[in-house]
Amino acid sequence: MPHSMDAMSPHEEYSRRLESRRSNAARHDRSHRRLGNMRLLVAIAAAALAWLALAQGSISGWWLLAPVGIFIVLAVAHDRVLRARKACERAAAYYERALARLDNRWMGAGETGDRFNDPSHPYAHDLDLFGSGSLFELLSAARTSIGEEVLAGWLRAPSPFDTLRERQAAVAELRGMLDLREDLAVLGEDLRSGVHPEALAAWGERAPLLKSRAARATAVFLTLGAIAGAVVWAVWGVRVPFFLVVLAEAGFMLLLRRHVARVIQDVEAAAHELELLSLVLVRLEREQFSSPRLAALRAALDTHGRPPSHRLSRLRTLADLIDSRDNVVVRAIGPFVLYSVHLAYAVEAWRRESGPAVRRWTMAVGEMEALSSLAGYAYEHPADPFPELESGGPCFKGEGLGHPFLPEDRAVRNDVTLDGGVRVLVVSGSNMSGKSTLLRTVGVNAVLAQAGAPVRAARLRISPLQPAASIRVTDSLHAGSSRFYAEITRLRQIVDLTSGPLPVLFFLDEFLHGTNSHDRRIGAEAIVRGLVERGAIGFLTTHDLALAHIADVLAPRAANVHFEDRLENGKLHFDYRMRPGIVTKSNALELMRSVGLEV
Repeated sequence: MPHSMDAMSPHEEYSRRLESRRSNAARHDRSHRRLGNMRLLVAIAAAALAWLALAQGSISGWWLLAPVGIFIVLAVAHDRVLRARKACERAAAYYERALARLDNRWMGAGETGDRFNDPSHPYAHDLDLFGSGSLFELLSAARTSIGEEVLAGWLRAPSPFDTLRERQAAVAELRGMLDLREDLAVLGEDLRSGVHPEALAAWGERAPLLKSRAARATAVFLTLGAIAGAVVWAVWGVRVPFFLVVLAEAGFMLLLRRHVARVIQDVEAAAHELELLSLVLVRLEREQFSSPRLAALRAALDTHGRPPSHRLSRLRTLADLIDSRDNVVVRAIGPFVLYSVHLAYAVEAWRRESGPAVRRWTMAVGEMEALSSLAGYAYEHPADPFPELESGGPCFKGEGLGHPFLPEDRAVRNDVTLDGGVRVLVVSGSNMSGKSTLLRTVGVNAVLAQAGAPVRAARLRISPLQPAASIRVTDSLHAGSSRFYAEITRLRQIVDLTSGPLPVLFFLDEFLHGTNSHDRRIGAEAIVRGLVERGAIGFLTTHDLALAHIADVLAPRAANVHFEDRLENGKLHFDYRMRPGIVTKSNALELMRSVGLEV
């Protein structure tokens, strides 16, 4: 009886598929052992027949062809079984990682995207976009560096809303396509190794090094002449024509040697990288999509109506022929028939016809992998909705907001509204009460919304916004800057962003706590007022209740909210619920006493 994905939870479906892939891997492993034993028996039988043929002379040596043929057939079948077993093992590992995400055991087990972490980025480090236990690690299922770069780009910068609507439709279509997403995740044994999209595209678009038709015709003429000269030598014993042609070939090669060597060297690297992409491209050729963005990506694969599998097959053949130059026979006759020259011209012909499509192929693969990553996240969190995208003034209205990193049984959800009315929330509260987590919850959901993914909320309405944060700013011994100087430098960056095309959504945690109370109050009020007047919306958290009065100064455009705690039996308890107004108590002394300090 077939299984219905719609009737199963993601955990149940992943578990079923994991068991199936493990079962298939075990079945292929048994076949591997049987075929290995059969190959050994055939080899022993062939050795016995050979011994009999040589020792007794009563058995014809032609009988050896039968075991040799059987051995070759078994070897081919064995190779297929081994590849199938590896594919099943990779699929099983894929579902093991998927279940780990659902069980909140994913941190530190995936690709972290550390190379995308830029300390000068206005929010990547503060909102944990990259690194171990990051949003990138939670989302990414990309196997190529191109897919990782596309996904990282979506997280680092908001996308236009027209693009986001297309992305949402694409993610919604891919969400239920588990077979396709599995194939994209497990194709090839080492598909993650470094494909450099820009270098690959530049190779495809580079001007030809060998473009003279006269030179190519000359190469053909000299090759035919060498073959004819060899025939004359072999039949009539006349060697002069052959050596004259060889002498002409030597002069011809002196003229082309540098260009031929460059073409051969470049295509060897390019063919390897395109081989890594070709498996994904060929798999995508089999799909037909209904959403506009996926249909456009699928159409981008074809060149003059021909799919990339046909063109890449031709390039792989040329790469195999180039590798065959190490063959003893090719080494012997290659110089006389200008083997490398003809291959170089064939490569240049392929590049002229198909090279301009390489950029489209790489970008299509990268975007498809990024969309597949978001689709996997959407499938694993079926209750998470896509945000409602609104034009107009700055707006962030979230109902039941939660942090995507927290498991559902631990997440405490809050409602948050920032719009043309209240533009700033001043968040007060005691240590560990949830202030910083609130900022990261809003920030990460804003990033997800403007990347094209579902959000961890009951509902979210959002306008185009530019996130910017000062949450995890630290001093730098190497740069010789204090924590306070690093913070005001980030504040300058946030203010500068208000001159950009999007309203800023700012997050200021423990605002200006590196200076005295007097300067802090004056500076904080001026900076927040300036941000609001420049069209920004956002949050600031503080332990200093004097700063909470900023909301009174900026009312009705600002409001106070707070988090509370309670002390029971010597232990602090937090409910992480955001409440209106200013917090009325502090837990600092209780925390000091809880760790044994006498205060």
